[in-house]
Amino acid sequence: MNAEQLKAKQTPLKARYKEDPAAAQVTMHASGTLGADSITCDVSSPAGLIQAGLHPMAGGEEQWACSGDMLLQSLVACAGVTLKAVATALDIPLRGGRVLAEGDMDFRGTLGVSKETPIGFQRIRLRFELDSDATPEQKQKLLSLTERFCVIFQTLKSPAAITSEIA
Repeated sequence: MNAEQLKAKQTPLKARYKEDPAAAQVTMHASGTLGADSITCDVSSPAGLIQAGLHPMAGGEEQWACSGDMLLQSLVACAGVTLKAVATALDIPLRGGRVLAEGDMDFRGTLGVSKETPIGFQRIRLRFELDSDATPEQKQKLLSLTERFCVIFQTLKSPAAITSEIA
């Protein structure tokens, strides 16, 4: 897809959402089924069922997907797609590249070993390795706009209000 094709797809959407802001609202969904014989949750995805479980450092099994890893994978996916869309819209040529995310976590928090240790990631680093002849200014613009428009990046940076309940 080139800049012209992307613009042709997005222009009518932008016009519709500008005219009718309610049309831009969506509630996304995810669901999972608790494991019967293990500490897992089977999560439905377009790619198939994902069996999520405890990280091995919390007593889980290597074959289970860890939700922390899935969070980083979600960030990589969103940032990668956003970067490609921004590069396409700005006509910045990319021959290829990689998106990498690393997160630092101390399992003493989630295992209740230390009340002073935060639960969850303390730091997350996102890095792009691009194969491109883009100028340093173009790369900086690409990074800035990717951060600005990446849904997962922005949600992690400024967390959404979250509630929970047992029905």
